[in-house]
Amino acid sequence: MRYPWFRLAIFIVGCLFPAWWLYEAATNLLGPDPGKILVDRLGLGALVFLLVTLGMSPLQRLTGWGGWIVARRQLGLWCFAYIVLHMTAYMVFILGLDWGQLGVELRKRPYIIVGVIAFLGLLALAVTSNRYSQRRLGARWKKLHKLVYVILGLGLLHFLWIVRSDLQEWAIYAGVGALLMVMRVPPVWRRVPRLIGRRA
Repeated sequence: MRYPWFRLAIFIVGCLFPAWWLYEAATNLLGPDPGKILVDRLGLGALVFLLVTLGMSPLQRLTGWGGWIVARRQLGLWCFAYIVLHMTAYMVFILGLDWGQLGVELRKRPYIIVGVIAFLGLLALAVTSNRYSQRRLGARWKKLHKLVYVILGLGLLHFLWIVRSDLQEWAIYAGVGALLMVMRVPPVWRRVPRLIGRRA
């Protein structure tokens, strides 16, 4: 396995935040509605992991270090894991496992539908993130994984719908996402400098 310490660091970070948030909830440090705080933090954590995943290619381009690309799949799977935890927390803490209430919520809050569509996209990417799927799908694999750009847009829309009254935080994440997308435009990408010599 290449870059084992880097992979281990990502694993520890991925586990640390949910564990800490659960500790805060158990010790009454999250206020009167800890369930909602957990739902929000897990959703935001998934968005952060998605942005970091998309940042791996530009970082590799800038530094020439192969570890960024090696870690990209792991980071994408952590994004999916946080989304699963986000949805699980929503079902447990917000809906109380009342599946009948889910239909009511979908009608009242259409941003949930946007979130579900983003989840299904991430599910498709997570299931096909392995080397077997990459070999099996061939050139179609890259086309499929370009869904990540659509998923980012859906995730930002979902977030925007939730924080409509306070756009400052959303604007930061949207700005980072927009920058990462602009960098992928071929004329822009060709001008991204290699600041550090390529290394293994």
